[in-house]
Amino acid sequence: MNFSTLFRLEENLHLDKKTLVNLRWIAIIGQLVAINFVFFFLQLDLPIIEAHIIIFIGFITNIFLQFNVRTNQLKDLDSSLFLVYDLLQLSGLLYLTGGIFNPFSLLIIVPTIVSSTFLSMGTTIILGTLTIALLFFLKEYHKVLPGLDAYSFDFPEYYLAGALVSIIIGLVFLSYFGIRFAGETKKRSEALDKLQQVMAKEYELDSLGGQAAAAAHSLGTPLATISVVAKELKKEIGDKSKHSKDLDLLISQAKRCSDILKQISKKEISDDQFINLIKVEDLLEEIIISFEETSDKKITLFENEDKNKINIKRSPEIVYGLRNFIGNAIKFADKEVGIKLISDNQTLKLIINDDGPGFAEDIIKLIGEPYLKSKSKKISSKAGLGLGIFLGKTLLERKKAQLTFFNIEDLKGAAIKISWNIEDIKN
Repeated sequence: MNFSTLFRLEENLHLDKKTLVNLRWIAIIGQLVAINFVFFFLQLDLPIIEAHIIIFIGFITNIFLQFNVRTNQLKDLDSSLFLVYDLLQLSGLLYLTGGIFNPFSLLIIVPTIVSSTFLSMGTTIILGTLTIALLFFLKEYHKVLPGLDAYSFDFPEYYLAGALVSIIIGLVFLSYFGIRFAGETKKRSEALDKLQQVMAKEYELDSLGGQAAAAAHSLGTPLATISVVAKELKKEIGDKSKHSKDLDLLISQAKRCSDILKQISKKEISDDQFINLIKVEDLLEEIIISFEETSDKKITLFENEDKNKINIKRSPEIVYGLRNFIGNAIKFADKEVGIKLISDNQTLKLIINDDGPGFAEDIIKLIGEPYLKSKSKKISSKAGLGLGIFLGKTLLERKKAQLTFFNIEDLKGAAIKISWNIEDIKN
């Protein structure tokens, strides 16, 4: 694995300082309460002075972290240094109080779990390896567990091995869970950020038409005034003046600006009628025409089962979602893409299918999740990261659509069924 990938250097990972400070205060207070309770209340002998010294050093480091470190987000390296110290501090306390026989020995895995959730995999591997090494050390070298010094009791070797293995298994399992959980959360967060960017762009484009019409209306009067004044000046000074050519240019450019604004205004009026209400088949035809200009694959719309030819409000979510899935079908199709429109009084269904290789078996049940990558060689050359499908699916589901992904026999390719209740899509 590449070093920069292992430590995810390009991602500039951070751990919130307040989170780490609070976790360390909880650990320090818990350690202090535990050793004093055992020593003073249970009256069990242990190296109380040495234990207090170790906890006091931890107290000083946390004071330094809280008040001397100015940044609110600790970088991966800085966070790992504090976690390594916490690991060594707890190991020192465990050494003084029975090693892995101490009931609190399970807490030695906490620094690694924190790293697996917030920091890079490389840092987690280093902390995990150090934790396992310290566990083996504490199994062999440690002072007597408080309370057992009065008894001549030896733990069986297989019990010691079992305790060691159980802690290591817990370490590996929880670290793996933390890495997967953090990774999935990060992927979904990135995908949702991209979704918000896409929708912001779509709504921005939608608003441009209205802004252009407003500009055309507002600029029309001053441009007309400029043109009138320029013509009057030309009449006053005549054609023989050295400024007459400049006035002709001013008049022609004012007329040109006026013509441009009129075209923009007319386009907005035309677009308004298209955006507000549109039949589903007209919307699909518009999308198909846009793809036919750039693709040589055959795209066929079957609308003979469209019994309820309703008008719907054309929203950016629906347009982007449908374009996304139709474009995806075109990309994977060998020669042909079919779009079937079915409707009645209750439901509206779209089935988009192609004659390509179909959905790979290893991802068909996961389709809709971001950043998917199939191992199939048939689609690997065309496949992306699954982000487009995630965006399209999320946008259409926001408009109350239900999506199903499957492989179909008609064209022996992939198929997507998108369905709405009539009342939902009309609103």
